[in-house]
Amino acid sequence: MARGGVNKAVVQAARLAILARGENPSIDAVRIEMGNTGSKTTIHRYLKELDDGAQRVEAEPAEPIDDELLALVTRLAQRLKEQAQAPIDQAREQFEEQRKTLEAQLAKAQEANNELHEQYEIQSLALTQEHEALQDTLATLQTEQTRNAGLNQALADFELRLQDKDEQIRSLEEKHLHARDALEHYRNAVKEQREQEHSRHETQVQQLQMELRQAQQSALVRQDEITQLHRDNERLLTENRGTLRELSLLQDQLKQSNNRQDQLLEQATRVDAERTLLQERLRVALLESQAQKQDIDEQSQINKTLEIELIKTQAELEESQRLAAAVAAAADAAKDN
Repeated sequence: MARGGVNKAVVQAARLAILARGENPSIDAVRIEMGNTGSKTTIHRYLKELDDGAQRVEAEPAEPIDDELLALVTRLAQRLKEQAQAPIDQAREQFEEQRKTLEAQLAKAQEANNELHEQYEIQSLALTQEHEALQDTLATLQTEQTRNAGLNQALADFELRLQDKDEQIRSLEEKHLHARDALEHYRNAVKEQREQEHSRHETQVQQLQMELRQAQQSALVRQDEITQLHRDNERLLTENRGTLRELSLLQDQLKQSNNRQDQLLEQATRVDAERTLLQERLRVALLESQAQKQDIDEQSQINKTLEIELIKTQAELEESQRLAAAVAAAADAAKDN
């Protein structure tokens, strides 16, 4: 079906206008004359009818054989040219449609590839940042472990000092007990001696008093020693309480360090999990990018195949045009003769 406004009269008017200019009324020339409207098949059919009608009107019984042959050759050349032109035009239109479709697909593939490349860059940057954060966390963890080891060593040293203090306290307590036992033993001995010698002669009282004074002096010395032992014991107890406070402080610091270490280990585990997830996403993105590249290569191969077919079609078109030109030249030569 011809489009609106295209009929045999319009085609005939366009054909006559082309003939008036001394040009060949081909299908393309007639279509251009009509403003690039109408189907080439319909134009071809109308031109064929007009050519057949013109031949019937111009035909005469007495027409020479050369003119008849020339007309036949001319019509044959025109038909060959039109028949060769129609598949070429159709192939060209199909090629243009396929080319536009492939170009659109190639543009989409390139756009998708660019998006994947951007995602790859973003994920690579995020992975680098996560790796740097992991390195910082590991460095902080190592520092805390070193500090924790120092605290543990300091705690062990304080425990050794505390044990030494405990040993000194036990030793002083033992000395204190020995001194007390000695003083009690001495008092008992003096009491027994005084009871035994009470019955002795009064002449020995003076000697006993002298011995008593010596014993009292000795007791005072022992009492001073016991007092000094008490003072040393109180001093050691005070130092022990201070040591216990320092030990409690160190234990609190050690607990805080252990808590900090646990938090750092948990953070390092979380960062490592996120890094593993980002690596998996990066691997998927690379696979998708490779698939897109493969599709692009396949489209490029199809484009090359279509280009080869276009070259073949153009070669066939040129061959048909050369054949039509040869036939037309032969017709012109026959006409001139």
